[in-house]
Amino acid sequence: MERVCFLLQVRPECLDEYKARHREVWPEMLDALRASGWRNYSLFLRPDGLLVGYLETDDFQSALDGMEATDVNARWQAEMASFFELPGDERPDTGLEGLEEIFHLA
Repeated sequence: MERVCFLLQVRPECLDEYKARHREVWPEMLDALRASGWRNYSLFLRPDGLLVGYLETDDFQSALDGMEATDVNARWQAEMASFFELPGDERPDTGLEGLEEIFHLA
């Protein structure tokens, strides 16, 4: 099992709407995440827009590939892209800045 932690930057002027969207994540998006192997997935947001994501999966690249193959992910990413500070034409799901795990207390 892999534990994955990543960072993204939400535009500060979009924080309230970003949080509202995550109170109502589409059921088909939740189903796609589960089917693609995303488990124990959490998002944490700092007041300045720093977003920290955490998930557990058997294989993160396979989990990403599984989501990439879904129509619902393409729609969700298109809807959410304007909330983020991203370089170029990156989507939120391709602009994840992964963090190295250096300690885990089991």
